[in-house]
Amino acid sequence: VQLQAFGGGLVQAGGSLRLSCAASGRTFSRYTMGWFRQAPGKERELVAAISWNGGSTYYADSVKGRFTISRDNAKNTVYLQMNSLKPEDTAVYYCAADPRGIVVVTTTRPLYWGQGTLVTVSS
Repeated sequence: VQLQAFGGGLVQAGGSLRLSCAASGRTFSRYTMGWFRQAPGKERELVAAISWNGGSTYYADSVKGRFTISRDNAKNTVYLQMNSLKPEDTAVYYCAADPRGIVVVTTTRPLYWGQGTLVTVSS
């Protein structure tokens, strides 16, 4: 599966952005999807993940209540709605896919990655 993320940009603190990740192929609905981010000088971290049918989701504590992950299997797309953005959310955001379940995605490195999209939150 090939992934392409977009929707990043510059936003003021308190603002919102929606990231999208479009996947190629007809088996998108079989994949658990995740959003990761990497800030300068820091390790890549999992932000959110969603199971193949959207029935299960995971959020990092730092984004709970502010970010929402969702997917549209008919459009082969996963979204990350980011509200109440903070300067510490500044990072390159990556989408990832894995045919294994959400528990695997939250504990290991997913198999497929898209290119990153930069999110910059100004104070």
